[in-house]
Amino acid sequence: MPDIHIERNHALGIAGAREVARQWIEQVGQDYGLECTYTEGESCDVAQFSRAGIDGTVEVTADTLTLEATLGFLFSSFSDQIEQKISRKLDALLASPGGGGARFA
Repeated sequence: MPDIHIERNHALGIAGAREVARQWIEQVGQDYGLECTYTEGESCDVAQFSRAGIDGTVEVTADTLTLEATLGFLFSSFSDQIEQKISRKLDALLASPGGGGARFA
């Protein structure tokens, strides 16, 4: 069972949602040293991210983005704060014009 589960509905279609997910993955990779991979599928893409203390995925479809993460011992006590920060940044990306103009900070 993941420590963090965030699901957002959107109206971006698969192309717009891919752009949002790729921007999010790129930014968290740079900012937090996460190793990230992104695999496109026919109807669902999967982005995977990891580093010591955190592993997770972002599933991207034409109408939803679902993020799940499992936190290691050191991060687990901060799960609420981490989830709130991820939610705010993901919501900002989804709400930006074209679904992808905001930066993850």
